[in-house]
Order: sequence, then structure tokens, then C-alpha cells
Amino acid sequence: MSGPRRRSALLARLADRPGGSAQSVILDELRTIILHGEVPPGSAIPVDAVATAFKVSRIPVREALMTLIGEGLVDHRPNGGYRVAMLTAREFGEIYLVREALESAALRAAVAGATDEDDGQARNALRALDAAIETDDSGAAYHRESRRFHLALIGACRMGRLLHMLESAWNMTEPLRPMSHLTAADRELLHSDHAGMLAAFLRRDEQALALVCAAHHHRLQDFISDLPQHTGLFAEE
Repeated sequence: MSGPRRRSALLARLADRPGGSAQSVILDELRTIILHGEVPPGSAIPVDAVATAFKVSRIPVREALMTLIGEGLVDHRPNGGYRVAMLTAREFGEIYLVREALESAALRAAVAGATDEDDGQARNALRALDAAIETDDSGAAYHRESRRFHLALIGACRMGRLLHMLESAWNMTEPLRPMSHLTAADRELLHSDHAGMLAAFLRRDEQALALVCAAHHHRLQDFISDLPQHTGLFAEE
């Protein structure tokens, strides 16, 4: 006889929600849970149970899920319901190529327009990333602080549409939490690039920054390509 069914991580996260939540609140909650990697890719999202957790009808839940489908965070299959989106290994690699192109464009503009305040934010972000390397064995903090560091550099471009496109592409890879699947040695190698990126940024050396950023992305893509492809991390081709 099988044991008792385990409560899904998604529903456990939604426990004790206030009743009658607005559609925007439901959307924000579901998006945050997915982006924080609290439910892995492929996890079912039961509409009725989510509606019960928020004490609402199915309609606002479905509206929120439709928005998340548009963001690439949720999939829907006829007769199969909703689930946290899964990417094939090929698709995952393609998104990293898109991220590299967008980040490179943003960094060129960031170097031209950066201020002392931007420099301070970038230094603080690198210090937080240093701390994550030293204290976090799971890779979760490194994953979070690595994104914060990159955004601290590119945010100086002040190009809202470009930053939005980059954020959208980045979000699509977040449910898998790729940095948490790398070894500590792999993360150290990736982190070795960050100091060079910051130094070039502070010097306003666009060419040097472009070179170290390209090397960083190529290293990252090599590590990503070596992630196991038949253990449930990725969808089948």
C-alpha cells in the first residue's frame, strides 16, 4: 500500500493566505514562488486548490496563470492542466545566448552613463556575492547574489525596455536555479570573473568589460551545457 500523499510545495507555501485576494496579489505570489525556485519545473499547479488557498473563485487564478504563461513561467496542456514551465536543454542554452546579447548591449550603455552611486551599488553587490561564496554550500545565496551583481552593473544603462527584456529572459531560467546545480569549484571559477567585471566597470573601460563579460558568459554556457539532462531538470527534446 502506498503511503500518504505528500502535500505539494506550492500549496504548502500558500497556506494561511488572506481570503478574497485580488488577481494582482495572486499573480505576484505565484510568480515569486516560481522565481525563488520553491517549486521545481514540471510541478503541477492545481487551479482548484490554489483558488481554495486564496479563498477566491477559479477565475482570478486562471487569469494570473495566463499572465505567467505569457512570461514563460507556466505551461498549460490540454487535459493536462497547468504546471511550472520546463525548458529543454537546447531551449535553456538559447536563453543564455539571448541573455548574453542583451547584457552586452546594456553594459555598453551602462559604462557611458554610470555614476558614483552606481559604483557604490556595484561594490556592495560584489561584497554580498563574496559572502555568499564563503558561507553558502547549497548555491542558493550565490544564485541570488549573482543576479543582483549583474543587475547592479547593467542597471546603470537606464534603458527601461532593454532591462525589461533582460529580466524576462533571466526569469525564464530561474525555476531551475542553475547555479545551485553547479559545484562549489564551478561557482568559484565563475566568481573569478566578477572582480574583473567590476574593475573594468569602475575604470569605465568598455572594451575590457566586454571581453571579461564574454569570457564569463562562455564559461557559464559551458557549465550549463554539462548539467545532467536526464534527471528531470529539463523537458525531453
